[in-house]
Amino acid sequence: MTENKPPRPDGDFYTLTGYQQREQAELTPAMEDYLEMICRLAMGEPVVRRSEIAGRLHVSAASASKMTRQLKDEGYVNAAKYGYISLTPKGRRAGAYLLFRHKVLHRFLCALNGSENELEQAEKLEHFLNRDTVLNLWRLTKELEAALDKKPPND
Repeated sequence: MTENKPPRPDGDFYTLTGYQQREQAELTPAMEDYLEMICRLAMGEPVVRRSEIAGRLHVSAASASKMTRQLKDEGYVNAAKYGYISLTPKGRRAGAYLLFRHKVLHRFLCALNGSENELEQAEKLEHFLNRDTVLNLWRLTKELEAALDKKPPND
């Protein structure tokens, strides 16, 4: 029988892996990266090729194929022969949020650091923020940009 302890006043701490295991998200950070890129590439074309994804993410064709299968199994993409990939409605919704999250974080970091390109930091951080934090960062970024009289970078 386990003792039901009250929460500690300084919080319950976990390792990064521990926090990730508690969340049990449907999409892993790697899956999010692939889906985000598929959405980015799909903006200009009705279908995306696995080779394009592999090239843009600097991964092997085999890795792109494996991840495409996982995204297909979860209902985010349709994958046809010859490497053609299209988004499902579920994939479009999730992808739109992932692109929004990326844009918000990138704009925030650019405004905060007075730079034009914070891509690497945005890519590293974006997987660790929940929706509420992203929305609050969006609001804060608009205020920060207005206060600094800055135009947002091209994302």
